[in-house]
This record gives sequence, structure tokens and C-alpha cells, in this order.
Amino acid sequence: MNDASFAALLTTEGRALLDEVRGTDPARELAVATRLRRTHPAELVSAALAQARLRQRAAAKFPAADAERMFFTPNGVEQSTRATVAEHRARRLRALGVTSVADLCCGIGGDALALARAGIRVLAVDRDPLTAAVARANAEALGLAGLIEVREADVTEVDTSGYEAVFVDPARRTGGRAGGGRVFDPEAYSPPLSWAVTAARAAPFAALKVAPGIPHEAVPQEAEAEWISDGGDVKEAVLWFGTEPGLVRSTLLPAGHTLRGRGLPDPPVRPLGRYLYEPDGAVIRAHLVAEVAEEVGGGLLDARIAYVTADAPLPTPFASRYEITDELPFNVKRLKALLRDREVGVLTVKKRGSAVEPEELRRKVLPKPYGRAAVTVFLTRREDTPVMLLGHPAP
Repeated sequence: MNDASFAALLTTEGRALLDEVRGTDPARELAVATRLRRTHPAELVSAALAQARLRQRAAAKFPAADAERMFFTPNGVEQSTRATVAEHRARRLRALGVTSVADLCCGIGGDALALARAGIRVLAVDRDPLTAAVARANAEALGLAGLIEVREADVTEVDTSGYEAVFVDPARRTGGRAGGGRVFDPEAYSPPLSWAVTAARAAPFAALKVAPGIPHEAVPQEAEAEWISDGGDVKEAVLWFGTEPGLVRSTLLPAGHTLRGRGLPDPPVRPLGRYLYEPDGAVIRAHLVAEVAEEVGGGLLDARIAYVTADAPLPTPFASRYEITDELPFNVKRLKALLRDREVGVLTVKKRGSAVEPEELRRKVLPKPYGRAAVTVFLTRREDTPVMLLGHPAP
């Protein structure tokens, strides 16, 4: 999609066409396109069908009612913050008393929309003309144009002194927002993390969105670091300025449970107990496994593996709990025979510290369902020895 085709979608004809192609089954696209091109420009029909596909993809990140009205670019769908995460960040800023935010590198405006819905006035900035136009159209589509000013500009040249907070979401792919591979060096972000930190220090409050794999040593001392997961998937890390310097936390959405770091030493390594706790990925990224181990009265199976074992089924929102029934040395034939004897029909394979691919093992040991029983197998190690732990979820 280019500037001209997007502008055409905003016309009366374009909007009517978008309504007509909403929810088009991909299998029927060719037939629909052929029919519509008899009465509409071919380029406009193609743009409308492409937008319909993007809206369907966007429903995984945005509420369906929003996705049906919003506009997207392919990179915008891929790189947008999930709405639940953006809303969490907006709630935190609003709780700090923030009423105005400069959203730098705003993309298609997902974060700006969440901020505006929280009652915050937003300056949304992006240097790409098409992306800025899409962000502006989204603010209008959702009735938030009165709170969101979209500006096409280089974020490094924008004066943010009139805003109570700065939010920066730098591009983390080679080639910036145009696509490419992921960037792991924070100084290779666009703009680089050092620039974002400087911008953050100039504001009363700031939130910098970074990759969840950011090294802990790259976090500035005066920043709070928060790792966020949504539905069990780690989505991002945020460096907060003006909150609690040095604090490390993990937040699990959609429930919003937050685990605060307390600087605990590494948990002890101990024998396998009856229960295995699998910490959420945000907890692991935040290096807060010790806090979970203390919460459940457990220890580690191996000093380098983030599996916690304990004797009691204590509740925690920060880890999934499994009751372990067997511990075996890693042996494919033995596992296959055991699954057959126990009439297993549903097998879940998890791993940490193992080079074995779960799907490959599953094909080898369960070529066909043996029955109705369900088993979870953990491929891990203890004292550098590969082991298999068998069990089942223990809610």
C-alpha cells in the first residue's frame, strides 16, 4: 500500500468498498475482486481487500470492534503493541498523574489510542508519511482525534518539553519499520537506546519499550525494569523513569499480577519434589525465579534451569504447577513403552536445557494415540544428566 492507495480508501467510495469486503474469505478473494473491478478501480479493490486481510490479522492484537474500523500496514500489524499491553502501560502512566504524553515512533497509533482512552493527551510522532497518515486515520476512526495530535517528523528533532511523560518505541528490526531481521543490540535500535534514555531523563516520567531479551546490564541504574507477558507469552520489557529506580518486576496479563524483585540469592538446588513449577517467561526474563521459589517453598532441579520443585501444591499466579509422577533417564524407547502401557493419547512435551526438539520426540514416542490418558513430559537435566519428568497439570 502506498500513500495514494491509502488516501483512496479514506474516500466515500473507498470506505463503502471496505464495508463490502469486510470478512471476505481468502478462498473467495479472487471471485470478489473480479466482481468488484467491474464497477471500481482495480487498484482500489486490491487495496480494500488487502486492508480487509490486515484487519483480520489485527484482531489477534486489538479488540475485534476496533480492528474492523482501524487501518493497518503490514509492518504496522506485526509491530504494534498488543492492546492489553498498551492499556496496562496507559493505566500505569495515568496512575502516576500523567495527563500528556509525547509518543515517539508511534507507528500506526496503537499505544496512542490506549493512552487517549485513559484520558491522556497525546502527541504521536512518526517520520514515515504513510504510517503517520494511518495513525491519524485510526485516531479519527475510534473517535479519539480530539486527544491525539499526529505529527510526521523525525523524533530526534521534536521538542517534548511541554509533555509530562515521554513514551519511546524504537524500531527493533534491520531496515527500521520497513521490515528485516530482529535487532538485539539496543544501540542498533532506531533511534538507539542511548538517545531514548536521554529523552527519558529530560521528562518527569518516561517509558521506553525494549525487546524482552535486553541484557540486565544495559538497564540504566535510575530506571525501573518491567517484563510483561500476555496469556503466557512474553511480549516486551519497559524501562520506566520517574518511578522506582533499580526495581525489577514482572507483570502477567490479562490478570495484571505483578511480582516485584527483592534481590534474593539464587535458590538452592534440591531433590525432585512432588510438584514442578514452571515460571512464566516474564518472571524468567526478569530474573525473579528466586522469588517464585521462595513463594512455593521450593528450590531448583538444576542451578542453570528455571524449573522449581517443591513438596507442596502452593498457589502462585507466577508459575504453572504440575504434579510429577515419574523421573526417568532420557531414553526414547523406554518412554514410548511407558506411554503405550499407560494408554496415553494426548502428549505435551516441554523442555529446558535439552537439545531435543519436542515435536520430533512426540512423533517418535506417540506415532498414534494409545488411549485417552494425557501426560506432560519435561525434557531437562539434573547435574548435567538428561532426564525426563512425567506428570500432569495440577491447578
